[in-house]
Formats: sequence, C-alpha cells, structure tokens
Amino acid sequence: MKMRKLGTMEVSALGAGCMSISANYGPAADRKQGIAVIRAAHDKGVTFFDTAEVYGPHVNEELVGEALGPIRDQVRIATKFGFATDGDMGRDSRPERIRRVVEESLKRLKTDRIDLYYQHRVDPGVPIEDVAGAVKDLVQAGKVLHFGLSEASARTIRRAHAVQPVSAVQTEYSLMERSPERNGVLQVCEELGIGFVPWGPLGQGYLTGRLDAHASFDQKADMRADFPRFSAANLTANRPILDLLAKVAANKAATPAQIALAWLIAQKPFIVPIPGTRNMDHLNENLGALAVTLTPEDLREIATALSGITVLGGRMNAAQMEQVDAS
Repeated sequence: MKMRKLGTMEVSALGAGCMSISANYGPAADRKQGIAVIRAAHDKGVTFFDTAEVYGPHVNEELVGEALGPIRDQVRIATKFGFATDGDMGRDSRPERIRRVVEESLKRLKTDRIDLYYQHRVDPGVPIEDVAGAVKDLVQAGKVLHFGLSEASARTIRRAHAVQPVSAVQTEYSLMERSPERNGVLQVCEELGIGFVPWGPLGQGYLTGRLDAHASFDQKADMRADFPRFSAANLTANRPILDLLAKVAANKAATPAQIALAWLIAQKPFIVPIPGTRNMDHLNENLGALAVTLTPEDLREIATALSGITVLGGRMNAAQMEQVDAS
C-alpha cells in the first residue's frame, strides 16, 4: 500500500468512507456485511477509515468501532462533530457540545482517542476560533490527535489553523465537482501543509458508470433523490464525462471508477480520496486504482477534454448547499 500524509498523520493513499454502509445512499447494509467489508479493506492495506456522528445517526460510528476494535492500533479513524443529532439536526459546534459529544463518539468507536476529528460543517453561530480552541483542548488531553474541517472556505481554514493546526480538509472533489480548484481551498491546503480528503470521489456513484436515466433513488433513505445532479435529465446530460472516462479506461485496461480515483490521486501528493462501498467487488475495484498510472500526457488530454464538458445540476440540494461555508 502506498502511503500519504495528512498534515503529519500518515495514512494509506486511498481511504475508506464508511457512511454508505449505514446511511444516506439507500437502506443500511447488513451489519455483518459492513463489518466484513471494513475488515477486508484493512486486510488489503487501507489504514484510514472515515465516519461521523451524524451517519445514522450514531450507528455508523458503532459499526466502525466494532469492525476496527480488534485492529485499533493499526488504523487511523476519522469522525466528525457539528450536527445536533440529539435535537433538530441543525449545526451546533458550541465548545460545550464538542466536549460532550467527543466522549460519546469515543464510546461508540470503542477507543480512547480519535485520530482525526472534523468539524462536519462550519457553524455560523460559533466563531471558528472557538471551535479550534475546543479541539485544541481535546488534543492536549490526548482524546483527539488531529483536527480537521469539512466543507470550509479558504478563509475559515486559515483562521482555524492559526489557533490549532488543521491536518485535513474534507470537501467533495471529483472529475465532475472541481470547485476546490477554483475557490482557493486546494491552494490554501498546499500552502499550509494541510492534507485534502475528497468525499464523493466517484461523483457520489455517477462516475462508476453504473447509473443511468432509469436509476431510482429511495426518497426516504437516499439523499441523492433530490440532488439536482441526479435527476433523470441530468443523469443523461452528463454522459459525456462518462464517455471520456470509458475512453481513458479502455486505453489503460482499467475501469471508469479506477480512472476517476487515479485522476484525483495524481492531482496533488497530499490528496487521499475516501470512496465508500458496502460491496466487496467494488472495494477491490477501488483499490485497483492505485495500480493505474496516469502520465502527464494523459492528464493533459483529460484536462483538455474536460474543458469542453459542462456538468449540469448542483451537487447537493439547496438546504445542504446552504450549509457549505463559502466565505
């Protein structure tokens, strides 16, 4: 397994997003199946596992804790705080809440420390300096080892980093969602030595090529059901990006998903994608991306082709986009 660094924390070059095993991309998988996939990922070299308090809520942390408990010292666990899972599910990053929920996450994860603790979404009601200060206290207490931010702006990252070093920033980033290249987030991560963790590295499943206009999403259990990018019209309209991936994949004896992941890994040496799956075959396919080499010429050709493609549809619904820190 190739390794990379998120700040000073060394992790496998490809991590494992655990959310979709329990929530948000359809009904939860069988618990035994989820545990088997997580343990198989570790057996194949993955050392970085991502979860959050809000996934379920709570049940995904419990699953990850059970799966990784026997090999806790061999892995790095990332989880997140910042949603009122015991209330209206609104954003709540008050320091007193952070101090309380970290204890609950530690218990669910069956561990005495969290390797990477992200603020899940920036809370406009709490200065980021106060959030960073609360996490700094947890770092000093040994309960948290590294601090992260999710969907934060470049300005917010700088402000937080000045109080407590930020090790990683997590934001959606893929061949079809490239806003981190334009909004200064990738740039500030490179400048400050912060790792970057793309969620949705496979376009929330679209870049696998397995979704078409006839795809159906569970209105109650799959958050993509009301995401503009996943309307039947946009699933069809965005086919050119799949055609591009298929063409490159054919030349590399790879799959479209492997090309999408290899492209991300090739962008910066501090990028660690976290594709998620509950399927053993898809896990093996994702890990196969590490064996795909995209040359500078390949990357130029992909960039040229992408410049002529317009991706249609917003990446999340309006309510979720309102929670993205853009200032």
